[in-house]
Amino acid sequence: MDLNLHYKQADETDIDFLLNLRMKTMNPHYETSGLSTDRETTLQRVLYQFDKAHIIFLDHQPIGLLKLDRTFTNIEVLQLQIDPSQQGKGLGKKILSDILEEASLAGKTVSLSVLKTNKAQHLYKSLGFRIVDEDQYSYFMETERQ
Repeated sequence: MDLNLHYKQADETDIDFLLNLRMKTMNPHYETSGLSTDRETTLQRVLYQFDKAHIIFLDHQPIGLLKLDRTFTNIEVLQLQIDPSQQGKGLGKKILSDILEEASLAGKTVSLSVLKTNKAQHLYKSLGFRIVDEDQYSYFMETERQ
């Protein structure tokens, strides 16, 4: 799969794009879960660990967001969002596969959380993530350390 994906550190000029992206990708899951979808709450989720936010570009068009927290033993996928118009093309799988490869080479685990109402959990399971914990709204998943 030859996808022309690249990343750019997000800055304050990207906040409107990221707010719109989050509303399109996540608010339906928050609504189904009974969680808040108001603008202020959504903005706080966008700004969470904003220093780790990267805009995902496909052929020079912004199509998503990736936030990673890399530690000595783990890579946590804080947020991965692909514009709905670009979903179903293997982009999320490619991005996650690259992260899993990086983790494998470094002997790290990869972890993430996913809302129980989000079908992306099936993608995560297909890539080797397993549920290690859960709360009322989310599953916490990780891979084995390589």
